[in-house]
Amino acid sequence: MTVATTTLTDRYVEATLRRLPARQRPDIEQELRASIADAIEDRVETGAELPDAERAVLTDLGDPARLAAGYADRPLQLIGPDLFLDYTRLLTTLLAVVVPAVAGFTGLMRTLASDSTATDVVVATAGAAINTAVHVAFWTTLVFVLLERTGSRAALSRAWTPAALPEQPSRRARNAELTAETLLLVLISTFILLSPGLSPLLDADGEPIAMFAPWLWKTGVVYLFIALGVANLAASFAKYHVRWSVPRALAGALVNVGGALVLVWLAAGDHIVNPAFAEAAGWGPGVVRWINYGLVIAGALSVGSAVLESLKLARRRS
Repeated sequence: MTVATTTLTDRYVEATLRRLPARQRPDIEQELRASIADAIEDRVETGAELPDAERAVLTDLGDPARLAAGYADRPLQLIGPDLFLDYTRLLTTLLAVVVPAVAGFTGLMRTLASDSTATDVVVATAGAAINTAVHVAFWTTLVFVLLERTGSRAALSRAWTPAALPEQPSRRARNAELTAETLLLVLISTFILLSPGLSPLLDADGEPIAMFAPWLWKTGVVYLFIALGVANLAASFAKYHVRWSVPRALAGALVNVGGALVLVWLAAGDHIVNPAFAEAAGWGPGVVRWINYGLVIAGALSVGSAVLESLKLARRRS
């Protein structure tokens, strides 16, 4: 029994063929029409009406665009599974290395400008980071899309071996790391809080001249800085003793980055060294300026390290 197809099948075949190269169309048209006719015939023999059988067969075949992509071996996704892992690994590495480097350099150059304020430095640094991240993501994605479309997927493929598995830190190493971080936080916090009375320099009344700017205590920023340090330590403990989750990872990343950004903000605004202490110590303006430059660089490097560590942990967990 031969079943005659209708214009519905003709429309489906035409919609499929127009998405294929001309040299492939004759063979695929013959194969597709025969396949549809056989499937319709099977349904009619089981008692289905011809229009219903034809509609059911075409429904089972699905979207003509998807069917054509299968015939042409053309991917429908932006980046396929063959390249997706290489794409995400390269993108995360570039974002973690290039973005902090450009942002830190921009912040440093902005700090060196004599007419820059703390707000100018923060805005310029954030703008450079966002702009760089967008460019890195766009151009990396474009390269991999071209590799996907030009059939160059094998160029980046590599065999996986168990040697690629990350090393798990031992319990002794974890405890040593957490102990060192705890002691460091205690020492730094104690030094900062007691610094107003521990200064080696005295004023005319015999009172200690604080090393750190009194502005830190007047505004309460010093307590915010210490609180971020405590939160950072808590995030370190959570990394080893709390089950990984996206909210916990985001909270840890924000805490790590937040402390470094506060340091950059304070140094860029010249809110760390007490001017009276610098004057009593005989420091020229250049000494304080270079202290601030060093702290800005240290803060930028800390931001990059925190971002890279967060991306590594997220990729390992995923």
